[in-house]
Amino acid sequence: MPFNTAVVGGQTKEFVHQVDARWLMAYASGLADTNARYLDTSAHTVIGHPVFPVCLEWPAILDCFDLPGMESVSAEERVRNVHAAHDLHIFRPIQAGENLTTTATIVGLAQIKPGAAQTIRLDTLAEDGELVCRTYQLGIKRGVDVIGEAKTVDTAPDFPLVSGDEKQRFSIPVARETAHVYTECARIWNPVHTDRAVALAAGLPDIILHGTATMAFAVSRIVDHLLDGDPTRVTRLGGRFTAMVLMPSTITLEIHGNHDDVIGYSVFTQDGQPAISQGFVCYA
Repeated sequence: MPFNTAVVGGQTKEFVHQVDARWLMAYASGLADTNARYLDTSAHTVIGHPVFPVCLEWPAILDCFDLPGMESVSAEERVRNVHAAHDLHIFRPIQAGENLTTTATIVGLAQIKPGAAQTIRLDTLAEDGELVCRTYQLGIKRGVDVIGEAKTVDTAPDFPLVSGDEKQRFSIPVARETAHVYTECARIWNPVHTDRAVALAAGLPDIILHGTATMAFAVSRIVDHLLDGDPTRVTRLGGRFTAMVLMPSTITLEIHGNHDDVIGYSVFTQDGQPAISQGFVCYA
């Protein structure tokens, strides 16, 4: 059934998360990232990997389907959703021992050639109301129509674009079991990443790696090799997901610019397709 632009402006219920060291350590370990800031409980309060907020956002994203006006969306249409772009703004690191609350708001919906393009804004707040992080996420529901004129109540900021002549490349091995490990460590359950029957029924060639896992692998290398191993310097990150990562395979991170406190990068699949394009990490 078509999506109706009347859903724009709708906000989900609040999801409260008890963020403990175990979850933060599991997420980093699921990426094989051994940075002490994520793991060493004897040295300091552990903090979240810069991409960890996606874990808190997942239940709110699912709850968007329960908003008024979404009743006509079928289960088959739900699995057509493609995570197309991600823009995460980090106002401070997440720390172990916090209770954080996340909500999602549908801020845009429009018809484009591939289907329905929906933008969700995800806000995560501390107990005192402090905004800890905010994400603008673009999803495209392939082959789904939209009823009504394109509608927007909040516009995602433009991506910072960085280019340069210098090139740094890092090979990142992706094991066959990576999507299963990431699913459990992130607590993000989407069957196209772990259930082959579901993936094939959705028209995919096999289970595929989460786009956020691909992004997190890239951010880990950027923090370690370009930011002196200090994840607290990351203030914003994002990019466009443009090709599937199959497993096992080896992906390649390519740094193509580092100017004005912004690092530009791409990630390529084993056969040279851009898994992430217009990738960026802003830092202090």
